[in-house]
Amino acid sequence: MLSTDRDLFQKCFQFDEANKVKAAGIYPYFRPISDSSGSTVVSHGKKRVMIGSNNYLGLTHHPRVIAAAKAALDHYGTGCTGSRLLNGNLTIHEELERRLALFLGKESVLVFATGFLSNQGALSSLVGRSDVLYSDRENHASIIEGTRVAMGETLKFRHNDMADLERILESTREKYQGAIIVADGVFSMSGDIVNLPKITELAKKYSCRVYIDDAHSLGVLGPRGEGTAHHFKMAGAADVVMGTFSKSFASIGGFIAGPAEVIHYLKHKSRPFIFSAAMPPASVGAVLECLNIVESEPAHLASLWKNAQKMQKELHGMGYNTLGSQTPIIPLLVGEDVKAFRFAQKLYDMGVFATPVVKPAVPDGCALIRTSYMATHTSEDLNYVLEVLEKLGKEFGVIGAGSHRDELSAKVAQHFGPKAMSGMNHAPSISAS
Repeated sequence: MLSTDRDLFQKCFQFDEANKVKAAGIYPYFRPISDSSGSTVVSHGKKRVMIGSNNYLGLTHHPRVIAAAKAALDHYGTGCTGSRLLNGNLTIHEELERRLALFLGKESVLVFATGFLSNQGALSSLVGRSDVLYSDRENHASIIEGTRVAMGETLKFRHNDMADLERILESTREKYQGAIIVADGVFSMSGDIVNLPKITELAKKYSCRVYIDDAHSLGVLGPRGEGTAHHFKMAGAADVVMGTFSKSFASIGGFIAGPAEVIHYLKHKSRPFIFSAAMPPASVGAVLECLNIVESEPAHLASLWKNAQKMQKELHGMGYNTLGSQTPIIPLLVGEDVKAFRFAQKLYDMGVFATPVVKPAVPDGCALIRTSYMATHTSEDLNYVLEVLEKLGKEFGVIGAGSHRDELSAKVAQHFGPKAMSGMNHAPSISAS
């Protein structure tokens, strides 16, 4: 029998945080979804409006996407049973890479099994021992994992704070050989858009490459949903672009886009790519059809932004602090973690599916309700959500008389940057491009 002080599993036996939340009846995770129709889901036997999804264009139930997935399944079977490098390289993988390169305006694209592996695989391969990676503090966990595996050093700068980035660049850049600045295009918690124009300016000044994670930008930003660089009318500004298919493109998988030589290098050096089974055929088929729809049916993107702008305006009118969000991701600042759990549970009970964001993802006392909106949300969906949010916002003291928003100002500014303070007072202007 192992002694408790030397048992590897002891940490597991002692972990009780989730059980405490479950015991309080406010556990918000792993809710079983038995049916869905895009903008609504059935969970625990009740139909609920989904405002916690990344299905921005609402294409998961598009008849053409489903038909394309079925066709690929019938033709290629259920899986590749091997890596792209060896025996899992299908012609539709290469077709998708060719089509994405054209859509994004990049020389070459490499498709990975997941978006997480895309970030981990690219960053760990590109950043060597004598190199440095400058990373935004709010970057996605997959970027963080990529920096942990990379052999070079990682230096973090305050979220979207270009003065802080330049301060760090100025004092450290000469110590390293190669350098890359890495940031999300759209930050998944705050809904903020990276300051790409300034990043590219600093990259040029300090001899750095630029890497943008467009997981939440693909299908959302730009005239046709091409991503962050196109949103700023700066096609080609990012040397490397990463993206996922698990959001706007209604499937699973990810990609890295960039110069042909870089993609060729990753094909032969990226361990997460080489040693992972290839993206399943049905998933590839679905993504290809999503790309066809994005290119030929702009109404989906227009509907997404119409809904996002409506919710941004209405939520600000109620008095919610949305951290200055500029996208269909609209966080609602609540306060303490337990308060956010209770708020999310009340939403769920009233037929609205949303998720709380608590520490360590946000500072202690700055918990959020992360809401996000889709092209397929109807006016009835959104009006009901607004009705519920207004009622609960007042009930929990988040909006209206007696709210505690001002007490959170310092913490909000410290973590999310000065721009988040605009969310305390007025709605920012948001647009698709």
